[in-house]
This record gives sequence, structure tokens and C-alpha cells, in this order.
Amino acid sequence: MFHDILLVVIGLLIGLVIGFFAARYFMQNYFKKNPPINEKMVEALMSSMGRKPNSKQVKQVMAQMKRVK
Repeated sequence: MFHDILLVVIGLLIGLVIGFFAARYFMQNYFKKNPPINEKMVEALMSSMGRKPNSKQVKQVMAQMKRVK
């Protein structure tokens, strides 16, 4: 009886660890292929706030976002 419960708990722990690393791997690949924001989105956001962005400002924002990650 105790042996069966122990096997179930060990199986769940192994499954959680494998699931965590698999999900992490797939999400990292997804974000490499599909970045969450790009320069056009930054330009649109700044324009919607009433600022006319130049390329230097957009590149600064993108650099800050990459640094935060």
C-alpha cells in the first residue's frame, strides 16, 4: 500500500519537473520566433501618446526592453 502511494508521488514529481522544462523550452522558442513587440508597435504606441517618434527614440526603447529581459 505505502509502496504504491510512494510510486504515484514520485511519478507526479517527475512529471512536474519534465513538464516544467518542456514548457519552458517551447515558450523560449516561441518568443524567439514571435517576439512580443517590435519597432512598428513601439512607433504606434508613441504616436498614440501624442509623440512623433524618430528612429533613435524607437531604438532606445527597444534596447531598454531587451536589457530588462
